[in-house]
Amino acid sequence: MLSKKYKHLLLSLFAFFILSETAFAQDGDAAAGEKAFKANCSQCHAADATQVVGPGLAGIEDRRDFAWIKKWINNSAAVIASGDKYAVDLYEKFNKTPMTAFPGYGDAEVKNILAYVKAANAAPAPAAPGAAPVAAAQGGDETGGGKFFNIVLVTLLVIMGLVLVALLAILRLLTKLSGGDDEDGEDGVSGGEKFKSSFKNLVANKTVRSAVIWLFIILGTKATLDGLYGIGVHQGYAPKQPISFSHKLHAGEMEINCAYCHTGVYKGKQAGIPSASICMNCHNTIKRESPEIQKIYTAIEKDQPIEWVRVHNLPDLAYFNHSQHTNVGGLACENCHGEIPKMEVVEQRSTLTMGWCIDCHRKTDVNAKGNAYYDTLLDAHNKTTKDAMKVEDIGGLECAKCHY
Repeated sequence: MLSKKYKHLLLSLFAFFILSETAFAQDGDAAAGEKAFKANCSQCHAADATQVVGPGLAGIEDRRDFAWIKKWINNSAAVIASGDKYAVDLYEKFNKTPMTAFPGYGDAEVKNILAYVKAANAAPAPAAPGAAPVAAAQGGDETGGGKFFNIVLVTLLVIMGLVLVALLAILRLLTKLSGGDDEDGEDGVSGGEKFKSSFKNLVANKTVRSAVIWLFIILGTKATLDGLYGIGVHQGYAPKQPISFSHKLHAGEMEINCAYCHTGVYKGKQAGIPSASICMNCHNTIKRESPEIQKIYTAIEKDQPIEWVRVHNLPDLAYFNHSQHTNVGGLACENCHGEIPKMEVVEQRSTLTMGWCIDCHRKTDVNAKGNAYYDTLLDAHNKTTKDAMKVEDIGGLECAKCHY
């Protein structure tokens, strides 16, 4: 039997082990925290000490304990109303700007965000001595745009060579038909008159006239069809908006998540247009003196909506559900809208025609991972083929999917 002294020692070690494991488990997932931070926090806070709309979050755990931080995230207004001095001072310092409440965030979500903030402020590991720069290992431009440019250049040169050969052949034929430019032939007829006579014979030839007529008919038909197919296609459409809003600044440099302004992007039929109140979450303190921001204030004072001009339009006869593609399908915004974070002025990059949609349904794999809805369909599909299940395999090309 163990003595009481050793029993206490073993119990202490066991308790220390349990507490250590618990503390380690409560550190949070920095990767999940980064995703949540960028989606909901980065619009107003920086992970470092930089002040944006609100204070920087570096060292937040040194200033406040976990329980206070969680209460603040869940409902900052309630913490302020309770008379908490720190909360009231913070509210006053930042122009009485209310923080958006996240009542659904539990301990795990808050710990994930705190873990990300801590990781973001950790000192970066020093580079290994003699390590080559990353850019040096990426290869030249020949694998990208440079190679494509070379192919286009060679193709153009080949086409120019063929055109030149054809022109030389036509010139030789005309010279032969004219019998010379100015010299008279053996019958005393000048070369110019011979050329005119040959040209008249060429025009009078029924075969030549039929070929020319059919050529004009074909070209005219193609131009007409191209014009008809272009009706309702607004590729490149970039209307002037009532307020000069830069997606390059907001979605690109500031990395504001699309869902922050377009609230229905992951859960609605339409992505939605941001209201003035969403703009004011940031611009009640940022660049208030800007003439463009003043337009927002004017709209609020007059109780009038900002009349944004819609860029991407589908005909009323077509049904399209935004959340089906972004949430269920897992498609990124760039798939349809192009590189929005790089656009100063948003324009329609894709044609958004029926053929374009059908082509996508033929090529896109069904995002069935973690979705039990597709289990039965996957089993039936895998019994007949080893190819990945495409959208067209689950009825993506049926007319009634989009027209009913």
